[in-house]
Amino acid sequence: MYATLTGITFVILSSVIFISTTRFMRHQIDDSVMNEIEEILADSPSERLDALRGVVQVLSKHPSGFYYLLQDSRGAVEAGSLPALDPREGVREWPEASSKAPASPFSAIRGRGVKLPDAYLFVGWSTRQLLEMEEMVVGTFAWGLAASIVLALLGGLIMSGRLMHRIETISTTSRTIIGEDLDKRLPVTRAGDELDHLAGSINAMLDRIAALMNDLRQVTTDIAHDLRTPLTRLRQRLELAIRPEEAVSSRQTLENAVVEIDSILAIFGALLRIAQIESGNRRAGFKAVQLSDLLATTAELYRPMADENGQTLIEAIESSLTVSGERELLMQLFANLIENALRHSPRGSTIHVAARKDGRFVRTSVTDNGRGIPEHLRSKVLQRFFRLEASRTTVGNGLGLSLVAAIVKVHDATLDLSDAEPGLRATVLLEGLA
Repeated sequence: MYATLTGITFVILSSVIFISTTRFMRHQIDDSVMNEIEEILADSPSERLDALRGVVQVLSKHPSGFYYLLQDSRGAVEAGSLPALDPREGVREWPEASSKAPASPFSAIRGRGVKLPDAYLFVGWSTRQLLEMEEMVVGTFAWGLAASIVLALLGGLIMSGRLMHRIETISTTSRTIIGEDLDKRLPVTRAGDELDHLAGSINAMLDRIAALMNDLRQVTTDIAHDLRTPLTRLRQRLELAIRPEEAVSSRQTLENAVVEIDSILAIFGALLRIAQIESGNRRAGFKAVQLSDLLATTAELYRPMADENGQTLIEAIESSLTVSGERELLMQLFANLIENALRHSPRGSTIHVAARKDGRFVRTSVTDNGRGIPEHLRSKVLQRFFRLEASRTTVGNGLGLSLVAAIVKVHDATLDLSDAEPGLRATVLLEGLA
């Protein structure tokens, strides 16, 4: 490829240099011839035929590179080294003469003719060297063009062979991946060309698909695990309800069964809500939201729960904070964070809800002084059904922070879980509106 480009560049540059050089040389010949004519006329006593004849005869006897011709008004040659010409004024040239032809006074000449009162004067200069250079450049151009074509053909064959080999490698690897080997990846060379970019993009897509499939397997396992307990309890209670010999209130049993069914429906409802949020369809409904009022309202809703638990809920919210988003989702986000802090903090603890302007962003945080989350588990708590308590004896389904993560993502925000020493600080950074 590079060789082909080099050959084409050489041919183009040669052509430009050739055209420029020949133009310059012809211009130089025209200037020299004009100066010689002016000197002849200046050396002659007059511009009459009799006065010019002697001057031209003397110049013709001394070789100077010029060719001279002096004709009378009837066209007869009076002096000079050229045969008679048609008395025409201006520049004249015989480029059709070949540089390889035998030398003669009338081959490869460029000059100028002038009409005088009773005579015609022509002065010329040989263009044989110019013709030789033109033939050399034309030959070089032809060889260069032929070499460029050959290099282009060879380069095309080599490139097409390499391209077909890489495409076949990608195709073979793709078929292997289709055959359930999802850990296989397309090869990426060091060339950094378009095929490498394509292979890199496909590999990134495959990584994402593999991660989603792992998440799906994990969610399926977690759903089965979380639903097994309530379904087992539900079945036991329904069995008790149909045993007449048991002294158990059928009404109470059915009420307990309804509670278990509500718990199961809550799990599926949360999963559907997360799926709807992650689909991104909610972005169309985004508008300006007064975040300060929303946070204050959410904190006020959970104040009775904090009082009942013997906890203190403190607010530090700047006024007039505005962000772009969906009010319902943002309220769900901060409600989950506050509820999570209240649920995992002991009696007598303090929960801080804060919001302030941070450049073009709005920095919000919910901080508790409970037991916190170990650093190596902070990314896992955002996964569906993950719970710090492996026994799962406490209330909850492990979807609260997953829902928070989905809402943060759809708002192009960031969520950071950090150590509050003691406790957990959940910080959400949203882009503010002026």
